[in-house]
Amino acid sequence: MSISTKIPHPLFTSHPTKLTIFKSIITIQRISTKKPIISATPQQSSSSSLQPIEELPPKVQEIIKLFQAVEQPKAKYEQLLFYGKNLKPLDAQYKTNENKVQGCVSQVWVRAYFDSERSVIFEADSDSVLTKGLAALLVQGLSGRPVEEIVRVSPDFALLLGLQQSLTPSRNNGFLNMLKLMQKKALQLYVEAEKKVSGLGPQSDLSNASTEQINVNGNVQEVGENNIIVGAVDDGVLRSRGMRIKEKLEKELRPVELEVEDISYQHAGHAGVRGSDGETHFNLKVISEEFEGKSLVKRHRMIYGLLQDELQSGLHALSIVAKTPSEVGSS
Repeated sequence: MSISTKIPHPLFTSHPTKLTIFKSIITIQRISTKKPIISATPQQSSSSSLQPIEELPPKVQEIIKLFQAVEQPKAKYEQLLFYGKNLKPLDAQYKTNENKVQGCVSQVWVRAYFDSERSVIFEADSDSVLTKGLAALLVQGLSGRPVEEIVRVSPDFALLLGLQQSLTPSRNNGFLNMLKLMQKKALQLYVEAEKKVSGLGPQSDLSNASTEQINVNGNVQEVGENNIIVGAVDDGVLRSRGMRIKEKLEKELRPVELEVEDISYQHAGHAGVRGSDGETHFNLKVISEEFEGKSLVKRHRMIYGLLQDELQSGLHALSIVAKTPSEVGSS
């Protein structure tokens, strides 16, 4: 949901030899008796709102158990730094805008490619050791796994690591954005591979689907008849929390440009959504002269400070782009 014009999220159907793009929602249909290539978000444990650990990739399970074995927050923090220091640097040629994680205080890049068995291999890098540590957890946990397994990972697994006390809200938000980009890239690899197999020409609807249209984070929500997996729908309307965020930012920051996009529908079924009013995840783009002379960290803190009441009453995550008019004009 957004106050500005946004490209609708696509809907595509995957057959053994054909991919078709539609609009509004994501639908994946299978004909054979095998499991669909992209499955629905797993059912949650009745005893916990978190995704059950046994449903996560094996390496992610190992990392979670390792961090759970460390009791002191400071020790967990040091373990995270260790992961960052040992992450293999990403070649400079892959540090592109296409591979850059948006909404992070630090610069982060993620690359993905298929190995010979069509499992996804990730590489990542950052200009911050701490952020490299977070990226390393995801690289090690998700690399070597099939696409369908990667897109099923719920971001609330970060709670199982017990790192929330060691990270600021902006760092937690950056971790979420890294996972989102990795899942998006994994799905892109699958789509491109299926295009080649299906022989879809450049005039197909799929060839016109942009990176931003391919949405994988919680969209697949339920399995209907004939094994059709249906995703949540963005109806394009800001509701109460979205309007409060918009009004607060307009009043305090007097932006020359403001976009407030409710992407909570992408996280349906996740721990941050269940039991709330459903308005939990937002993308913000704020262009304001109030940011002049302030670092990116201070700009993010300004926004978090203004929205503190919302963060304490159910707002789970923000993806923030905060720039000055001069920065926009020179880009």
